[in-house]
Amino acid sequence: MIPMVPPPVHAVSVRGLNKVYAASGRGLARQALRAIDLNIPRGSLFGLLGPNGAGKSTLINILAGLVNKTAGEAAIWGFDIERETRNARSAIGVVPQELNIDPFFTPRELLELQAGFYGVPAGRRRTAELLDAVGLAGYGDAYARTLSGGMRRRLMVAKAMVHAPPVLVLDEPTAGVDVELRRQLWEHVRELNRRGTTVLLTTHYLEEAEQLCDTIAIINRGEVVACESTRSLIGQLDRKELAILVDRDLTEVPEALTALPVEGPVELEIGRRLIVRYRPSRVRVDTILAVVQAAGLGIVDLTTEEADLEDIFLTLTRGDDAEIQEGRGRTGPYAAAPGASAVG
Repeated sequence: MIPMVPPPVHAVSVRGLNKVYAASGRGLARQALRAIDLNIPRGSLFGLLGPNGAGKSTLINILAGLVNKTAGEAAIWGFDIERETRNARSAIGVVPQELNIDPFFTPRELLELQAGFYGVPAGRRRTAELLDAVGLAGYGDAYARTLSGGMRRRLMVAKAMVHAPPVLVLDEPTAGVDVELRRQLWEHVRELNRRGTTVLLTTHYLEEAEQLCDTIAIINRGEVVACESTRSLIGQLDRKELAILVDRDLTEVPEALTALPVEGPVELEIGRRLIVRYRPSRVRVDTILAVVQAAGLGIVDLTTEEADLEDIFLTLTRGDDAEIQEGRGRTGPYAAAPGASAVG
């Protein structure tokens, strides 16, 4: 249990953090983290995103005490991870990607055992409360091997919370979880956050991060390339798409539209639908609509599409506008979450 101290401004604070994995065999030394500076505000639901191999897991493992840093400083709840190791580890709970549950224990036994590891007195353990919170109250005495994959993942969350840590790390917690269990898990995470737990989330589902996180950091090649509020981050992309449905069939795009300072050619779809991609900093939407009306066309309907987290992620980690357009609707590791609409 961590000592009673005034809560810090930052739940996690990292300064100049470096990690170099030594050369092995014929392989070369590899720098996984490069001078990482990162502050996670107390009480936030913080997203840490990045491509595979970007350094996310290395950073989490350093915070969890599983990997030694090469240089720099890191503190959890104000406790330095090296000078105050015991308190720092008591202040954090980690839900790893892997399901490391002993199949021959029941959920109740696993939580009691985990609480014992952290020195939680028997009278202060919250086993029944945690089982109920993750929807496993009716399975407390069943062998863990009989639980479904989604139930096991929820049990992992309960294990990470037995010592009531103020900081909870969720490393790809919804990988392989179906839509309904995903929803239940996030309801529980939101409730934990509302009660004051700081949550650090890594996920490959960008829509998930966009909907859940108030602050997001993007890490690429061992460096933090962005860290700010989700709304501000998405707002950085000066790009919109306007779809205009007009009142009659067209054989070509009105010439006046092609003269506007828009991005790329204006497209004509199904005879009546005009697609205009533009930058709000260069042209206003009312200017585009006025040109359409001046061409003698009536506007039946219109929709707009703004930049989202996938756009900003690809911009920062690839920097290729063409790839941003090609990435829409794909099914790769940064596709939309199951049950959610594809980005775009």
